[in-house]
Amino acid sequence: MGSAEQAFHTALPMILVTGGAGFIGANFVLDWLAASSEPVVNLDKLTYAGNLHNLDSVQGDARHIFVQGDIGDTALVARLLAEHKPRAVVNFAAESHVDRSIHGPEDFIQTNIVGSFRLLEAVRAYWSALPEGERAAFRFLHVSTDEVYGSLAPTDPAFAETRGFEPNSPYSASKAASDHLVRAWHHTYGLPVLTTNCSNNYGPYHFPEKLIPLMIVNALAGKNLPVYGDGMQVRDWLYVKDHCSAIRRVLEAGAPGETYNVGGWNEKPNIEIVNMVCSLLDELRPRADGQSYKAQITYVKDRPGHDRRYAIDARKIERELGWKPAETFDTGIRKTVQWYLDHADWVASVQTGAYRDWVQTQYAQEASAAAVTGATA
Repeated sequence: MGSAEQAFHTALPMILVTGGAGFIGANFVLDWLAASSEPVVNLDKLTYAGNLHNLDSVQGDARHIFVQGDIGDTALVARLLAEHKPRAVVNFAAESHVDRSIHGPEDFIQTNIVGSFRLLEAVRAYWSALPEGERAAFRFLHVSTDEVYGSLAPTDPAFAETRGFEPNSPYSASKAASDHLVRAWHHTYGLPVLTTNCSNNYGPYHFPEKLIPLMIVNALAGKNLPVYGDGMQVRDWLYVKDHCSAIRRVLEAGAPGETYNVGGWNEKPNIEIVNMVCSLLDELRPRADGQSYKAQITYVKDRPGHDRRYAIDARKIERELGWKPAETFDTGIRKTVQWYLDHADWVASVQTGAYRDWVQTQYAQEASAAAVTGATA
């Protein structure tokens, strides 16, 4: 970076986003730059779910400074903080797929626990040296998941911020650990942190290993649609752009040390989601043979420790910060299916050999040979 460009960037308020090439992080960066003139430094390791194609629309935008790197690289993070002097850090960086955590938990421990610790320490050193006014205004916003709370029985009340942690997978355990670290850095060192715990996100740029994009992509490819167990696992679904607006609101007005649950008020069993996707595809991109995509649904063996129900009580963020989702599930899922139909090039670009190998590893052992889903592109 030249001295003039560096002066431009360091003279302006800006934020540092980690994990900003992943699904939620990229949507956050794109929405931020669409609504604000404030620049973003975007640090992403570009592992399997981080995809620079997610950021094609801001390529060449001087307000977006992309850096490939790891939140666990203390020297790199310290250099970026010193050079760009962000007024806030928004931490999306995480390994984030339950099934992957079951097959290989090591990466989740390293990124979600050790990486979060190193990021917190680098940020604490930077924050401690800021002038008093900037130090008081600084925020570290940690983006987390409702899975830290464990599983709910059908009649249990939804997860409130006061619920204790009962994580059941290596992924959720690693995220719970990072949430605890963030809380401790606030209570021990005074770091002005904010934490959000969200329900299941869906929408544009969602890597096609997760339920909704996998169903869309497999349906269009004529493959089976694998549904775990009886398909009655219940999740609360949150359109990703609603999640991003909640994060912006928490960053703007949240109280340091507080946690805010972010949900979409859309509790639905997985099989209902799959049927809705099929119905939308029947309408928007009918099969050549006139049959419904529902004919491709295949039930596969349930995954180990599969939580039956998650549900978010999002009343606190509405009551204290005036936020609530703009999309219903009906409007959000229609936008999502249409986005995938309109962006077949993006889907093709993420379906690399490594992606196909992963899908085969996950489902081949749980389905009959006929139900191996994404093993070929």
